[in-house]
Amino acid sequence: MSDAENLFSVLRQSVDGNVVDAIEALVREAPDHALARINVLDFAKKRNLNQEQVIAAFVHAARLGLFEMSWNVLCPSCGGVLDANATLKSVRSEQYHCAFCTVNVEPTLDDMVEVTFTVSPRLRRIAAHDPDTLPPFEYLRQVFLGSGVDLPPDAEHRFQDIALDSVELPPGEKALLSLQVPAGALILFDPVTHATQYIDVKGEPTRDRQNLSVIFNDVLGAGESLQLQPGPLRLSLENRSSKRVLPVLWIADPRLHALLDPRRPALTAKRLLTNQTFRDVYGTDTLDIEQRLKITSLTFLFTDLKGSTSIYERVGDLAAYDLVRAHFQVLNSIVAAESGAVVKTIGDAVMATFPTPDRAVAAAIRMREAMQDLSAERQRQDLTLKIGIHEGPCLAVVLNDRQDYFGQTVNIASRVQGLAVSRSIFATGPVVDNPGTSLLLKSSGLVPMAQRRSVEGVSGELAVYEIP
Repeated sequence: MSDAENLFSVLRQSVDGNVVDAIEALVREAPDHALARINVLDFAKKRNLNQEQVIAAFVHAARLGLFEMSWNVLCPSCGGVLDANATLKSVRSEQYHCAFCTVNVEPTLDDMVEVTFTVSPRLRRIAAHDPDTLPPFEYLRQVFLGSGVDLPPDAEHRFQDIALDSVELPPGEKALLSLQVPAGALILFDPVTHATQYIDVKGEPTRDRQNLSVIFNDVLGAGESLQLQPGPLRLSLENRSSKRVLPVLWIADPRLHALLDPRRPALTAKRLLTNQTFRDVYGTDTLDIEQRLKITSLTFLFTDLKGSTSIYERVGDLAAYDLVRAHFQVLNSIVAAESGAVVKTIGDAVMATFPTPDRAVAAAIRMREAMQDLSAERQRQDLTLKIGIHEGPCLAVVLNDRQDYFGQTVNIASRVQGLAVSRSIFATGPVVDNPGTSLLLKSSGLVPMAQRRSVEGVSGELAVYEIP
């Protein structure tokens, strides 16, 4: 049995066999470009596979060395990769600059950091493992653009239609291009160094040859916009960088936007951090202790087993411990099934995160029902789960040697859980007002009841909703 077969055999012990079959077929049959920076959500959709199972499979596969994981900081405008990192630890918290779009980007983990997977060279060697050998379009597709940019099948032909000229320049080389420039906006762009030069061509056409000189170096940036007249242009290009450059002169008309604007869902850093399999497999090896990475929207769910102290007194430590452990197993299973992850347990309480409020509410409803079943199974009438949910911004950090979260959103979620009594679920306005939550509650026949309550650490009264 080959090394690859052994590794896939090990992978089958951890994840769904149908998903592993699909991954094996991809590695065996797909063209090279389909194995570079794989968009796992798109992979799941095209094969009608469960997203959570696919994410779990690729996470395990990366840990086994079948794939290389990449955390890519994206420009929200063009979808270009501003920085590619082997781990989240390498992602900076300060701003990145996209020269192509002339914008500064703060790397929030919601949708500006994607996670992709590239097949390992030990499994199959592809052209992207040697990016300096990629032709210009493939470099643009496989290296510069993020996996969320939804290029059409004829993208290469359409890019050529709006490219006036392009050239490949090794380090230290020069090139001289002679071309006719039409009226309108042009962009000279190199996807390797990200160097960008905007050119505004307007005014009366000229027969006089115009000259423009551009030097590429290792300093990322965009030059100020230049103005030319329609007519002949001698374009001098010099590569003073340490890399091969691939400059192309594009016509910046609606055809370019039509190519770069379409998007498809991609696996974000936020979603992966809230995935139970990822937390289980990678543990604390996620963030650096000095990092403070922002998430603009994350949903927190806190639970607490009501009256657990009295349970210990009535049934004894051993029986109570067995009961609490069974309740943890039930909650962990539900959290994972609803695309969430357990961050930590505190005594007999649970802190969990979810990418969207509706998944947290769905988990809470299932938890409540599951606790009823567990109570009936163990013949206990005193197993009541108090649940609180809140959504908002936070920081992804390392606390007490574990990947954790910090901020007022976390504090409020914990306090809201403290308001819960009996079997009710307490949630804040941002949770209940979420469109997905509204649909879920309506389909479940649940009507949230609005209240205003004082919460420690929050000035004034907080609007909360009791989900009966």
